[in-house]
Amino acid sequence: MDTFGAIADPIRRGILDLLGPGPRTAGEIAARFEVTPSAISQHLRYLRYVRLIQVRAQAQRRIYSIDPRGFQDLQRWLGRYRAFWEIKLDALEAALLEGAPPRSAKAPDTSVTSRRARGPRAKPRKVQHER
Repeated sequence: MDTFGAIADPIRRGILDLLGPGPRTAGEIAARFEVTPSAISQHLRYLRYVRLIQVRAQAQRRIYSIDPRGFQDLQRWLGRYRAFWEIKLDALEAALLEGAPPRSAKAPDTSVTSRRARGPRAKPRKVQHER
């Protein structure tokens, strides 16, 4: 299952955002996007496959909602990197509380010497005006 591939698609992320507050029907989901209902159906099928959403039937309607199992998998994977980010964010918070700029927050050097050290810039294209 490629959960990250599923959330890489902007339409699938949009579907997940719609389902965050609560369940919706397939028609409600499809109405929010400028793609065909068939395309939305394929996106919904893939999100179900990777266990990010679940579906239940209610008469003729299909009701979609978030499936916590898929998000637990994401949470476990991200948890391996949480300690790294917590250390960095704690250091940033400490620097901001002290009033000192964080080390990586230096303003870029825009001096002429700096630009020359980076090498030549692309030459501007000539624009031809209609007469």
